[in-house]
Amino acid sequence: MANANVQRNREKIKTAIKRRKKAVYKPVVPEMQLGFIHNNVDCIGCRACEIACKDKNGLPPGPRFRRVMYIEGGTYPEVYAYKVNMSCNHCAEPACLPACPTGAIFKRKKDGIVDIDSTLCIGCRRCEAACPFGAPQFDPEEQVVKKCNMCVDEIDAGRKPYCVMACMMRVLDIGPIDQLRENKWPTTAISEYETPVRQVKGMADPSLTNPSIVFVPHSKGRVDT
Repeated sequence: MANANVQRNREKIKTAIKRRKKAVYKPVVPEMQLGFIHNNVDCIGCRACEIACKDKNGLPPGPRFRRVMYIEGGTYPEVYAYKVNMSCNHCAEPACLPACPTGAIFKRKKDGIVDIDSTLCIGCRRCEAACPFGAPQFDPEEQVVKKCNMCVDEIDAGRKPYCVMACMMRVLDIGPIDQLRENKWPTTAISEYETPVRQVKGMADPSLTNPSIVFVPHSKGRVDT
């Protein structure tokens, strides 16, 4: 039975590769693009979002779909510290998608979520190399690449991703990215007096893939434009 399943998966992968080679990549323009917002200032770095994500996805030690990064600097008495929280940014022009040789990576038309069909993944890790934000994560146990899919099952059920629901400070949220960028989406992650930004220090240039994420930046994390 197991051998039969393996053979079916192999045939499925071969068919997908042939289809992928014939197709010319055209960026998917979703009906509505979902994205993340994170408040770098009010985040306390508890990493509840990380743990919730690993629990939801059954991840072994190593892969982290969501990563809380601690940024510290300065010299006494002018010292500072803040957190930057990132996962897959479900980019408008994802670099991982056209890099995949089997067509395992796809972007959903209705909400712009970028997901991976694990039955088509061959673990070549090309998507991992292509992504400027380190979103695709190689699972050494299953020998395939996985990543945040914004908990599509929760989204389809009308709920929010596990990481968002686990955030005790309510500084991480999702919403239509165009409204998040203009601070027009109701969320506790940002006040009405703040202006979200698309990039913080240490982050890859957003123009590379047009990521669906905005931040409430710390004063020391602002990028001069």
